[in-house]
Amino acid sequence: MTLSEKEFWTVIHGMGLGTIFLLAFSGGLAGLWSLRPEWVTVAGIRERLHRLIAGTWIMAIMAWLTVITGTYTVYPWYRAKPPSGADLTHFPRYYLLADPNLAEWHKFGMEWKEHVAWLSPIVATAVAYVVLRYGSKLAYEEKIRQALIILFTIAFVAAGVAGLFGAFINKVAPIR
Repeated sequence: MTLSEKEFWTVIHGMGLGTIFLLAFSGGLAGLWSLRPEWVTVAGIRERLHRLIAGTWIMAIMAWLTVITGTYTVYPWYRAKPPSGADLTHFPRYYLLADPNLAEWHKFGMEWKEHVAWLSPIVATAVAYVVLRYGSKLAYEEKIRQALIILFTIAFVAAGVAGLFGAFINKVAPIR
């Protein structure tokens, strides 16, 4: 089994970086949720905080790497313009737009990936910064912790929907 260079980068973008991002979310969410003084000791808060800081920064970095590789490595192959008379199956954007039954994959799915997915690294970085800045004080600031959980979830949902669209679009019109 072999992968072309384009297939390799598509796998790195989605299955590699994207998967690490999604896994980091679960750890970060659990860390934020459980960072409560009534559940752990002061020493436990310090110990959990190290993992929380690492997890939120890993999520933010993976989000940035995922959108950067998607935007600057994979997406140019997706939108490559075909020469006249070319087989459109090798030009995913044009293949999707040429078929009215498939055009929405581009019009909505890729638009989400191109624009909304960028919210994910921005919001994930904001969460990671607040976790680093406030540190153990977060255990005692329930409102801030709840706001971070909401923002963290927004980053996850934006990336998750983008990942689903990417997987479905690549199934219908793969980058070859």
